[in-house]
Amino acid sequence: MAFETLLSPLKVGSITLKNRVMMGSMHTGLEEHPDGSSRLAAFYAERARGGVGLIVTGGFAPNAAGRVFEEGAELVSEEQLDFHRPFVKAVHENDGKIVLQILHTGRYGLLENCVAPSPITAPINFYRPKELTPDDILQTIEDYARCAKLAQKAGYDGVEIMGSEGYLINQFIAKCTNKRSDDWGGSYENRIRFPLRIVERVREESGEDFLIIFRLSCLDLVEGGSNFEEV
Repeated sequence: MAFETLLSPLKVGSITLKNRVMMGSMHTGLEEHPDGSSRLAAFYAERARGGVGLIVTGGFAPNAAGRVFEEGAELVSEEQLDFHRPFVKAVHENDGKIVLQILHTGRYGLLENCVAPSPITAPINFYRPKELTPDDILQTIEDYARCAKLAQKAGYDGVEIMGSEGYLINQFIAKCTNKRSDDWGGSYENRIRFPLRIVERVREESGEDFLIIFRLSCLDLVEGGSNFEEV
């Protein structure tokens, strides 16, 4: 479990973290477990009582194509909010804050219908991804915004947009996985357009007092990954 000590109290809009320790995202498997809601409530509450000021959940997909596997965790409708509210409440009752990680796996998804900016099979997968059309891209951006709005309705203090470690957003940013020749590929300005539009739409939907964390790879460790200037 990753912990990071913040150098000073964090304040974003009306959100202030009293405790200065942040717990990074870790998928526990409880996100898909039948009793996962109550068990996550106990798990996160113990961390908040122990002094963690900000907790980042395991990843939840913004649409079906973004799941880790067929039964993977997603947040796509209000019917799913009752799963989230107990552990959000448990963290708040113990003086902590909690944000939802929005994770779209892209070509890493163990799904027959996985998607990506370009149809390049991931070395850790055996499914060839479908190339997203321009309309698919615009819809995916809206799916991120909808997921963030649902997280806000569930009581989360914010979201972490997973833009790192080879997942969908990172696949758009890196040359080695983005071979597009349209407005979403080619130059760095085009390749970075997808994450920028996602952040803009999430902010528009959630308002100014909702925490947005963007997780970025500072080193891709692959040929054709982001250079230092781009990072």
